[in-house]
Amino acid sequence: MRTLIVLALTGLGAQLVDGSLGMAYGVTSTTLLLAVGTNPAAASATVHLAEIGTTLVSGASHWRFGNVDWRVVLKIGVPGAVGAFTGATVLSSLSTEIAEPAMSLILLALGVYVLGRFTFIGLSSRNLGKPLRKRFLSPLGLLAGFVDATGGGGWGPVGTPAILASGRLEPRKVIGSIDTSEFLVTVAASIGFLAGLGSEGIDLTWAAALLIGGVIAAPLAAWLVRHIPPRVLGSAVGGIIVVTNARTLLNSDWLSANGTVSTAVHVVLYLVWAGALAYSVREYRRNAARERELVQAAGSAGDAAGGTRKTEEEPAAAS
Repeated sequence: MRTLIVLALTGLGAQLVDGSLGMAYGVTSTTLLLAVGTNPAAASATVHLAEIGTTLVSGASHWRFGNVDWRVVLKIGVPGAVGAFTGATVLSSLSTEIAEPAMSLILLALGVYVLGRFTFIGLSSRNLGKPLRKRFLSPLGLLAGFVDATGGGGWGPVGTPAILASGRLEPRKVIGSIDTSEFLVTVAASIGFLAGLGSEGIDLTWAAALLIGGVIAAPLAAWLVRHIPPRVLGSAVGGIIVVTNARTLLNSDWLSANGTVSTAVHVVLYLVWAGALAYSVREYRRNAARERELVQAAGSAGDAAGGTRKTEEEPAAAS
């Protein structure tokens, strides 16, 4: 029972982060299952079975709060399902020990870019509203789906920063669209795992516990992402991308950093992330105050102009 409670709380926390930042449910849940000795294929399969329910509820919640661009969902979700099914069927024979750190390095670079861009510049409106093309979203979906199935998570960490970096879709809609399209990915991955593994090693009770926690958190996360300022949300997403992928690289065979070095790097990264968030919040408040002053000034000018016209009209009426 204690294990099931821990799994439910993990599912709740992971979905709260995933639904508000566009990533981390699969990575968090799979990490826990691997830590208790589940083999990689069974861990990924268990998490994806739970995600069928959590992504359905999360997608519906994001749609309810207006966080979904359905064109993006279809353009990235269908190729993502193909990639996920392929990744699930080959996971038992494919080693991702080399591919994982390489992917983490790419994602780390994207995370640094997203963190810097939203922290110091904010959301650029130059490309906002421009369509995201199929030739960009389809390969991205294939790659993200494959990584998600083989790594037990990766749809959000691959898809979210890439679309955020384009500057064509506001952060809340990036997160809502990624979360909604993930339903297609999890269904395809689950079918692939069941075809390749059957039910061997998959604990349906654990999947149910993860599902219950995730379903509880999904509506709250969808509401939360709508009310976080885009600049602050972008900094938060960029920071979690950097921290997550730095940890993967430090633990990989490429670096094999010892505990002291890893701890020091993480302390620095968390301090930088906290500073970036604080700066984003300060700049958001400053810009919001400036906009309010401009609106008030425009209103005062309008009232003054109305008063002048009224004064000019009164003598004419008297004569």
